[in-house]
Amino acid sequence: MLAGYPYESVAGGNVHGHEYDWFDAPWQRTHVTPASPRRLGVYPGSFDPPTVAHMEIALTARSVHGLDRVDLAVSLSALGKDRVTQPTFDERLAVIMASVAAVDGLGVIVTEHQLIADIADGYDVVVMGADKWQQINDVSWYAGPTERDAAIASLPALALAPRAGFSVPDAHRLPVPPGLLDISSSAVRAGRTEWMTPQARAHHEATGAWG
Repeated sequence: MLAGYPYESVAGGNVHGHEYDWFDAPWQRTHVTPASPRRLGVYPGSFDPPTVAHMEIALTARSVHGLDRVDLAVSLSALGKDRVTQPTFDERLAVIMASVAAVDGLGVIVTEHQLIADIADGYDVVVMGADKWQQINDVSWYAGPTERDAAIASLPALALAPRAGFSVPDAHRLPVPPGLLDISSSAVRAGRTEWMTPQARAHHEATGAWG
């Protein structure tokens, strides 16, 4: 159990059930009703801030792979990301939750895990962008090539979103609209606020969270 974060994801009872608990929100009561069998996907990321591309990628993966739900997985300390204090983790998490609240078939989990192989354990599909796919193939993140290969081999089915400047295997490529390929959270933080989800943009306009 994460101190201060009693969240639990339910995927046949085997997806890190000791670490998470569902947020008590109406959309979860409506859309996260246990059923068997269920096909679940996970989309790890910092979502800082969440963008319209994140939502579209998650929904495309859900449709292409016939998933009941895709969980946006947020690490308490994301690997390879500088720790930021503005917005706070709780503030960012609240915006992510609000962004998916009106979207059927999406959920949110919080995890202590950093490696995608650990976050994806127990899921049917793992969703990631082409830049993240390149990163997890980089041996510098592992003890060595053997550990890298073992981690990648342990992943569930892949749903990879193409991105300008990166390549992904055709067999795992998601049919994401070309207009979304240049959208990134870093570009949003640099001023492209129109690419935020409506909920993130409203929060930013009210607080200057990503200013």
